[in-house]
Amino acid sequence: MITALMLAAALAYCGWSLMKGLRHVERFFKGARGEERVAGILKDLPEAYHVFNDFLAGGLHVDHVVVGPAGVFAVETKYWKGAVTVEDGHILLDGQLPNRSPLAQARKEAQLVKATLAEAGWTGNVTPVLAFASDTFKQHIAEVQGAVVINSCELAQSFATQRVVIPPAELDRLVVLMENQP
Repeated sequence: MITALMLAAALAYCGWSLMKGLRHVERFFKGARGEERVAGILKDLPEAYHVFNDFLAGGLHVDHVVVGPAGVFAVETKYWKGAVTVEDGHILLDGQLPNRSPLAQARKEAQLVKATLAEAGWTGNVTPVLAFASDTFKQHIAEVQGAVVINSCELAQSFATQRVVIPPAELDRLVVLMENQP
């Protein structure tokens, strides 16, 4: 009887572990699809913009770093199903707070990119961007807690600005520094 109970417990644990693993794999591929979607949009930015996908900063991989005349942007991509809204400075999914704050993640990644660039010899601002590849952000574009929150379909238009924060010579130097990052 004890052997049967142990076998049943082991099978239940294996089933639970398998389901947990499958959910993890599903989240990974959903995130990868979102990152691919955003990368496809960013590759069509004007020639003055440079996109670094999966940029290593401070030991973490930042989904995308966009460098152009309008500045430097660390882009964290989310592919969430459901209605994304902002209430009281927080991102909500279907009216609920997510387990982890995507705004905190985007701000942390921007700080890491800034620190990595400072180590390479460039000091300037890095704007955190939280891009929803599922285009389910009800407000389309907003600034929340110092980060730009945006639907991916709005990215190209958002970057297509005439604003110049980084002069061409400095932009060229910055791109070379980033290309030479390990």
